[in-house]
Amino acid sequence: MRRDGGFTLVEMIVVIVLTGVVTGMVAVFLRAPVQAYVDSAARAELSDSADIAVRRVAREVRRALPNSVRVGGGGSTVEFFLTKSGGRYLAEEDDEGNGYLSFTDSTDRTFTVVGQMPSPAIVPGADSIVVYNLGPGIDRADAYAGDNIALVTAVAGNTVTLASNPFASTGTTAAVLSSPARRFQVVSGPVSFVCDLPNRQLLRQWNYAAPSITPSVAVLASNVTACRFSYEASIANTRSGLLGISLTLTRPDAAAESVQLFHQVHVDNPI
Repeated sequence: MRRDGGFTLVEMIVVIVLTGVVTGMVAVFLRAPVQAYVDSAARAELSDSADIAVRRVAREVRRALPNSVRVGGGGSTVEFFLTKSGGRYLAEEDDEGNGYLSFTDSTDRTFTVVGQMPSPAIVPGADSIVVYNLGPGIDRADAYAGDNIALVTAVAGNTVTLASNPFASTGTTAAVLSSPARRFQVVSGPVSFVCDLPNRQLLRQWNYAAPSITPSVAVLASNVTACRFSYEASIANTRSGLLGISLTLTRPDAAAESVQLFHQVHVDNPI
């Protein structure tokens, strides 16, 4: 009698068992390279996140107002005034009439910009100008103390109007030192980068100049387990400084693998 084509139950069971054995043997050899690929991808993601955060800090620090970089909180915070642009002001000794930036009359709140206006344009009510900033703690030359910084209220052509004139001498304060090059910087306010280790984050904070304003906050990096800033400037009014940034990110999974980056930023302080 002729047998119909097909498989018996025993044959199917044998095939299934053999397939399982072969698959198990292959899996043993594939597990290591697959795990290595997963670890490599996770490591690359950590490295990219840390690199992007560090480069963002470095890019903004290079735009810092001269002599405004300062590190606080035991190295957990770096703060500086972010410069938008700059220009040259008309000085009294350069002008036979009006239009100069007065360092003697505090009621004179207008001055003329020499040459091309700063770009990006000055935004009245939001931007301020700073003259001859020598650094934190320097009398009449510290933007953090409000000595040499004034809010812009109006711009008409090359004429800038200020909310007040803190540069001029009064009965109780001396005049701010005039910039030898007649330079001024346009700033939008202070910016801070904060290591928030309890929440494993690196934060950027801004828009906090007024005490009544809640700071704007953006997360630059997550899974941060170590973070530190250091700033080397031998003396105040130095021509350059060196900011060190150390950032460690750790995977939140069981592997707990870490990536650490250290970056140094050369800070120019032309005044």
